[in-house]
Amino acid sequence: MKPIEMIAWFTKDGVPNPIRYKLDDSVIRVGQVTSKSEEKLAGNRMIVYRCQTEINGELRPFELKYEIQTCKWFLFKM
Repeated sequence: MKPIEMIAWFTKDGVPNPIRYKLDDSVIRVGQVTSKSEEKLAGNRMIVYRCQTEINGELRPFELKYEIQTCKWFLFKM
């Protein structure tokens, strides 16, 4: 679970939607959000985004987590 810098847009209700994130020195675009759910991790509410994007001609799945209380983004699985 690695903290990342994220560019996202928010709905009027305050729900974030990821666009792209920075991992080390690379910027990775979120190609498609395949599912979105909510979970509690150690008592903290998190929104879990299962996504996929094309990297070097290969479709790669990954998982992003948004911690609601602190407004922080994490790359969970890549």
